[in-house]
Amino acid sequence: MNRTADNQSDGGTERIRAHLESLYGAHAAGGVTARVFQLLDEFRPRLPQSAAPRGPLALTERDTLLITYGDMVREEGQPPLRTLSDFCETHLREVVSGVHLLPHFPFTSDDGFAVTDYFAVNPELGSWEDMARLGRSFDLMFDAVFNHMSAQGEWFLKFLADALAFHDFFVTVSGDPDLSRVVRPRALPLLTEFQSAIGLRKVWTTFSADQVDLNFKNPEVLLATLHALLFYVERGARFIRLDAIAYLWKEIGTSCIHLPQTHRVIQLWRAVLDEVAPQAMLITETNVPHADNISYFGDGANEAQLVYNFALPPLVLHALLRGDATHLTRWAQSLTLPSDRVTFFNFLASHDGIGLNPARGILPEAEIDFLVERCLAHGGFINHKHNPDGSKSPYEMNIVYFDALNDPAAGESLETQVNRFMVSQSILLALRGMPGIYFHSLFGSRNDREAALASGINRRINRQRFSRAALEAELADAHSLRARVFGHYQSLLRVRRAQTAFHPRGDQHVLSCDPRVFAVLRTSPDGGERVLCLHNVSNEVVSVSIAGGSIGQSRPRDYMLRPFEVNWLPLRPAQPEYSTPHSHV
Repeated sequence: MNRTADNQSDGGTERIRAHLESLYGAHAAGGVTARVFQLLDEFRPRLPQSAAPRGPLALTERDTLLITYGDMVREEGQPPLRTLSDFCETHLREVVSGVHLLPHFPFTSDDGFAVTDYFAVNPELGSWEDMARLGRSFDLMFDAVFNHMSAQGEWFLKFLADALAFHDFFVTVSGDPDLSRVVRPRALPLLTEFQSAIGLRKVWTTFSADQVDLNFKNPEVLLATLHALLFYVERGARFIRLDAIAYLWKEIGTSCIHLPQTHRVIQLWRAVLDEVAPQAMLITETNVPHADNISYFGDGANEAQLVYNFALPPLVLHALLRGDATHLTRWAQSLTLPSDRVTFFNFLASHDGIGLNPARGILPEAEIDFLVERCLAHGGFINHKHNPDGSKSPYEMNIVYFDALNDPAAGESLETQVNRFMVSQSILLALRGMPGIYFHSLFGSRNDREAALASGINRRINRQRFSRAALEAELADAHSLRARVFGHYQSLLRVRRAQTAFHPRGDQHVLSCDPRVFAVLRTSPDGGERVLCLHNVSNEVVSVSIAGGSIGQSRPRDYMLRPFEVNWLPLRPAQPEYSTPHSHV
């Protein structure tokens, strides 16, 4: 029997109704509510059936995502998605549990983030059948790019033609209002003029002139994007990444970032998924200061299940470049979660750069300037953002994480460079949360400056594509950089998957010891397993003493760590451990 808005009485229905009333008022919300439940009735029999509980987060220590474009690996005569599926099946079955597939839709710019059709697979990548093939072995994460879409997409073309159904689909501005308070993520014009059937229209374009912002004040937009959200779950998405979600709702006279209505929209999506697909999880992507970022957990039960841990990449980088983990340790000691229903999505590298805003307020400005200087010295680029006073400031560093840590011109041994890099990745894997590993980190890539310079797009320094044959040839060479990094990763992840101490709901105690060492004690949810994770972020031999009481021991424990050494030490016998292998190159 259909479950409609008229015969719903459970808490989920009331939450959905309350969110709609908050967004659109009681009068308008009545009709919208009925249409939402009509949509749910349509999708319910088509969605994967799940017995997932609505209690603690259904993730374990075995959950790790690969972050990749659909065409990162290419093979002659085969759709890239099929090649990626074959490659992952061959090399990654016991390494990662899932794949975050960056926008796989038809697009016009921004390497996929100017979507023309939310319901199609880019034919240059493959088909939904190819996607399903990947999903048979790996969990899938899709991008919901709902803040904006392509200016060449069908919805926007209908808007320009003044089609009745699309009349208010995009954010427009009349006159010359004061927009000085608007927070800008990029140093580009906020408004772009388009000629429409009813004259010139000024359209809000947060990210570029080819990315026009959707108008969520119009409930038709909410319904259309909700349709897409449910479609992604139908197509196998276990995780849905809400891209640039902080900018979703616009109110002239405000900063237009983190507005209460934005949080309400996310809460509505969460309530809908809880109702018909409780196994699906929302992940918010908000490259902003840490306190704002974690606000997207909501109350711990009503918003995103996972939040990108954006402060982690610059803080880990800073610790290793300075040989001092003081700031990283102090910040990590302050990390808390509002409930056992949420956790961090921990990452160090992605298709974007290393954001600097999340480190502001944690690192002194002089240390942020130091990171910028090192990025440029190591062959990277810097993207800037507009400030309300008209000035510009560094927003993100565009550089491969391996080269952010290792100066390509320094002449250091490959062993030293790999060990320094793997300290960073070990910290990522040791911390509470679900890890996300970018393809180029997993396989030890270096800067692709030529691609960035040729395209004029700084971020392409970190988006190199591969011939499958060439990549596999490098992986087969045990002495190559790629084989060394991937080998380290396989060992780390093998240990992590075998230890319930690394469960996302396990306890985390970050210890204060020598500033050159980042130390964290992880304990399984049942308290039965504990792993002490020691990471030497310096190029020095370090002797460190850990107080017995802090690790449940009767007396202090002393450890000697070689330069850039990692030790994961089970505090129970006969458990797998990890220690950085050291050999002469």
